[in-house]
Amino acid sequence: MIKHRQIALALVALVMASCNGTSSCILCGPKAANLEGTVSGLVGYRLQLQNGSTPLNASLNGTGANGSGILFGTANFNTPYNITVRTQPTNPSQTCAVANGTGNTGNADVTNIAVTCTTNPPRFVYVANRGAGNVSAFSLNAASGVLTPIAGSPFATGGNPVAVAADPTGAYAYVVNQLSGTIAGFTINRTNGALVAVSGSPFGTPANPTAVAIDPTGSFVFVTSGGTVSVYTITPGTGALVPLAGSLIATGPSAAAVVVDQLGESAYVANAANGTFAALTIDTTGLLSIEMGSPFAAGADPRALALNPSGQVLYVANSAANTLSALGGLPVSASASVAPISGSPYAVGITPTSIAVEPVNDFLYVANQGSNNVSGFKLKAGDGTLTALAASPFVAGMLPSAVTVDPTGKFAYVANSGANTISAYAIDPASGALSALVGSPFATGLQPSAIAISD
Repeated sequence: MIKHRQIALALVALVMASCNGTSSCILCGPKAANLEGTVSGLVGYRLQLQNGSTPLNASLNGTGANGSGILFGTANFNTPYNITVRTQPTNPSQTCAVANGTGNTGNADVTNIAVTCTTNPPRFVYVANRGAGNVSAFSLNAASGVLTPIAGSPFATGGNPVAVAADPTGAYAYVVNQLSGTIAGFTINRTNGALVAVSGSPFGTPANPTAVAIDPTGSFVFVTSGGTVSVYTITPGTGALVPLAGSLIATGPSAAAVVVDQLGESAYVANAANGTFAALTIDTTGLLSIEMGSPFAAGADPRALALNPSGQVLYVANSAANTLSALGGLPVSASASVAPISGSPYAVGITPTSIAVEPVNDFLYVANQGSNNVSGFKLKAGDGTLTALAASPFVAGMLPSAVTVDPTGKFAYVANSGANTISAYAIDPASGALSALVGSPFATGLQPSAIAISD
């Protein structure tokens, strides 16, 4: 017995010695190698990698994740690894590929994994025609920006469609019908862009719905109506909407617009009647809660919202003040205060009604319904401050009601509700100036009021 105990103690001593700095560890547990490399071209959010089927670390988000020496995760020494993309980024939609993603760790860190991302080109444009009760659909030439009507367009929606949104996967489109008190859901044909109503559509909403937004995971739809916002879950595979129990929440009088941040963690609602915006937190189930201190002052009759690429500054189009407010200190849950940034509010044209942020070269555009033009700004990446573009404002059609920018930052589109057209522009990547495309403007239905782009 004593001899056996002496042998056991000797083995313990050997293990302890070899596990304290020597390279010949005997009976030690497996050691871990870092899985490292580079990320390039990433501008979207929620990119996640996996080793085999195991998720690696947290999501990679935005341009700040680009660079070298990035730690993706770890794996035991002397084990195989297979790094692939688990979740592609959205906002904008991108496709990322992994190079040097397979091998064996051996007994050292892996440092040559390379992740390269490209933004998916725009393919389809959908325009809600308020006066016609339908949606005009176009295919978008990613090289020229020219629009071509899709066979079967326009597609019937419901009474007075005032807002449209496409989900991040490009699978579904949703249209808010103000007079009908419904939201119409469509499957997008990924080949030709045609719309087909999903089963159960249209779906009921509270009376007088005004705006729609979709979270970046493509899981939830947010609809404003009256003084509230409500949430619907998107059924995977069908696109059918199911009201989320307990989701209806009061935001303020005459909720007119809603925007969701790039991470799907915060939502903001413009309250037109009292010149404020409400800040809300989104939990993992889609339920909303009002942030402390909400609502916050914006400007007279706020009608549109947009976030800067980092999600830290909210831009508010104040239609009765002819200004654009820029509020910093977001997200509210992580901030000591919400306050106007330097220069806010910014002067724009008459009756601003829509805002679009160009994500590649950091420009911002505002459609001014009362002055038939578009104001353009250079957006400073660090703090979100704005500088008017030299050639601004840019001529639009009669009563421009909506502006949007394609995710590659090449083209801008403006719905002219008084002319029943959509104006198309090329964006100068250096100056941000807008120049009309060949064939622009393109005919739509009666009173186009909103635009959505899908890849």
